[in-house]
Amino acid sequence: MLQWVVEAALGSKLDTVVLVLGHEFEAIIRALQDTTLHPRLVTAFNYRFREGQAYSLRAGLGLVKDEFPSVMFLLGDQPLVTPRFLDLLLESFWASEKGICVPVHAGKRGNPTIFHRGFYRLLLELEGDEGGRRIIEGHPEEVLGVEIDEPLWLADVDSEEDLEALDSLAPRPSPLS
Repeated sequence: MLQWVVEAALGSKLDTVVLVLGHEFEAIIRALQDTTLHPRLVTAFNYRFREGQAYSLRAGLGLVKDEFPSVMFLLGDQPLVTPRFLDLLLESFWASEKGICVPVHAGKRGNPTIFHRGFYRLLLELEGDEGGRRIIEGHPEEVLGVEIDEPLWLADVDSEEDLEALDSLAPRPSPLS
């Protein structure tokens, strides 16, 4: 599943893709094989993965915060993201004056999320199993919601049942579409 997300990110207009690994990182690197050698892919390690997702976010952001004016956070459990979807978010964000960009379908906000560097300090202060939701909710005037027409782009897999449901809804697209 992670392979699909990484390939979609590498197929998009993202300048650099930071893959943050924690639990069983050696097995994941072996499974991804040559993908980890891609020149635009950088791997970060979150040795505090047991303490929550905030530490993965901080590990990735720590590598690029001084180099990029904004970052997109993708989740490894969204196998139906595509380069086209990621580029739609990027282009919408670049064309706006907003500091946060989120995809929205039928009024429901999803991931991935883009943050301008003005939010890096707040992101680096997150702890535990906290993602960027509190920051998004605390700055509604800064949020660009990009309405999408494909709900499967927001689908995530948290269980075997989720995976079976996705498999029954749609065949997995080519990661480059």
